[in-house]
Amino acid sequence: MDRTRQRLIDLRNGLLKLHKALLDSERDAYDHNIRRITSASQLLDLVLNDPWFAWLRELSQLIVLIDETLDWREPATRIEADKLIARARELLMPAENGAGFAKSYFEAMQRDPAVVVAHGEMMKVFLKVADG
Repeated sequence: MDRTRQRLIDLRNGLLKLHKALLDSERDAYDHNIRRITSASQLLDLVLNDPWFAWLRELSQLIVLIDETLDWREPATRIEADKLIARARELLMPAENGAGFAKSYFEAMQRDPAVVVAHGEMMKVFLKVADG
């Protein structure tokens, strides 16, 4: 397997683990603050439609974009992989005074140690996929 493809696979896998940690954290917060989620289908409906989970969609869309890139007939170029990695790095910058994803990501990190651990693991993935 070529290095570019492996970088994208590693990026995707790291983002999936982070996404799961964020989803688990948001599910727990929703359970605590709004109402109990009692089934996987209810959770899926909430993730797709409820404003509470809307901020996670940006990360979900990035993962889908990486999947689509991996499915291209022609392999992605190094430059295309670099752009996706840069986009992921930019997205995963928590900001206390930010807006949208950055602010919600910051809040999740403040609330849930598992998200902090997942963020740390993702930073290791960025080191692994760095091209240099």
